[in-house]
Amino acid sequence: QVQLVESGGGLVQAGDSLRLSCAASGRTFSNYAMGWFRQAPGKEREFVATINLSGLTTFYANSVKGRFTISRDNAKNTMDLQMNNLKPEDTAVYYCAAAAGRNPSMLPTQYVYWGQGTQVTVSS
Repeated sequence: QVQLVESGGGLVQAGDSLRLSCAASGRTFSNYAMGWFRQAPGKEREFVATINLSGLTTFYANSVKGRFTISRDNAKNTMDLQMNNLKPEDTAVYYCAAAAGRNPSMLPTQYVYWGQGTQVTVSS
């Protein structure tokens, strides 16, 4: 079992930055590929970014590529999402998740552990 807790959400203006963090506890954090997803009201949960075990391989949704950066610190059991140049369409609840396997994935069905989410609201 892995417990995940997100933090760092808030209300910002378009063009601002936020840094989300995900703290993990339980099983060995470094054994899990990790990901960030988001869900806006009335929409399905969508992929944002994913990172492999070592942190050297990352993938991003086209909508956030060049603006968001995913990273992890296996020594601290944490994963971050640096979000720059935020847009109103980035408004959503952001979730961190741990994958069932060792490979990063864009599919939410590949993730077995989820945090409770943190709200990000970007005003125009």
